[in-house]
Amino acid sequence: MTVTERGRPDASGDDGVPSTGDDARRQAGRPAGEQHSPAEQRSPAEQRDAPAHERRRDAVARAATDVKDRFSSRGHAMARYVAQRVVLKPTIWSITSVTVIDRDRLKGVEGGFIVVANHSSHLDAPLILGALPRRLARYLATGAAADYFFDVPWRRKLTELFFNAFPVQRGSSTATPSGSPGSPKPQGPAVVAAATGSIPVVEGAAGSGSSAKATRRRADRDATASSSARKRAVAKSAARRRAGQPTVSARSLLERGYPVLVFPEGTRSKDGSVAAFKPGAAALSAACDVPIIPLALIGAHIAHPRGSAWPRPGRLPVGVAFGDPMRPEPGETPLQFSARLRAEILRLKDANTARILGPDTPSEGARP
Repeated sequence: MTVTERGRPDASGDDGVPSTGDDARRQAGRPAGEQHSPAEQRSPAEQRDAPAHERRRDAVARAATDVKDRFSSRGHAMARYVAQRVVLKPTIWSITSVTVIDRDRLKGVEGGFIVVANHSSHLDAPLILGALPRRLARYLATGAAADYFFDVPWRRKLTELFFNAFPVQRGSSTATPSGSPGSPKPQGPAVVAAATGSIPVVEGAAGSGSSAKATRRRADRDATASSSARKRAVAKSAARRRAGQPTVSARSLLERGYPVLVFPEGTRSKDGSVAAFKPGAAALSAACDVPIIPLALIGAHIAHPRGSAWPRPGRLPVGVAFGDPMRPEPGETPLQFSARLRAEILRLKDANTARILGPDTPSEGARP
């Protein structure tokens, strides 16, 4: 099923009915209001005899009631609703022509899950947030580099408001996530690319003389500032741990029942091609026993190329194509599962590029 969305979207759930706070909390795998969770309604013996997937769901429901922060706050969710559905989505949908494909594949998804997509444009995260059904996007969290998006108050507040972002320490382990919620050990969120786009990197520039010296001086200043910001972020994280406050990570959020957005390539593509996937998202899926929703973003690198400050004029076509939720197969390693995810996203791109961009446009590698 194909859904084409243009202009200002309505403020409704995926069934066209406005979502109340309690509805969204129930659909996100958390108890509504003061209602008891399924685990609280069962006796200890019933909990022990319940199937594994039900025990997992009960544990998620209990964990969701244990921690009170902005990720579980209804007030923050309402503010994000205004930012995302009243400001961000109408803006993106008005400057591009968006087609959403096969969103009905997500009807059975609830609780914690991981959204995985190819990454080539600053449009990617807004497109994903706008294309997801409201009940799934409401609590979707995205990782953002702590040393850039969380280094100054105004940027941190905007990133948190529009993308429900949590800080990620660059350079931490991207292999199999370890530890538990609140653990100081690396827990895999480093694989979560900043949802608002790739982290700015000082790139070498050709030249000589004063121009080359100026470039080196700027690079040195930026590197010093980045190092200082990273040290501040690490110090704040350590202070939170000493104070007994939970350290937020992709794994801790998934275990509480909150979905997470991941760009496994780790950076934006320059020409729309899909690079190799890092295995962190696949490892998180196995460790947290949550599904992965693969989706292909089509045409975003043409509508808003890397290096441009604003999307190109003319409401260029872009597409979001959803695949079926995926889980690791028995005996499958994170690297193998990650390769299978990439192959599915490539398949979605190839299958839908012609209907989005026209029959003469290649599915990847097309420069604007």
